[in-house]
Amino acid sequence: MYFTDRGIEELEARRGDEEVTLAWLAERLREYVDAHPEQESAIETLATWLARLDDPDD
Repeated sequence: MYFTDRGIEELEARRGDEEVTLAWLAERLREYVDAHPEQESAIETLATWLARLDDPDD
């Protein structure tokens, strides 16, 4: 298990039954980057990866 898995497991345990929109998630990611600008690159990479999951060219 990676260290980050603990955060993912906590997210799933606390909010796993909720339904959210991608617009809601995008706004939370923006808020996070505003609060933690040093993490901008990681959030950008995650957002790009999520956006392109179904793109066969990527």
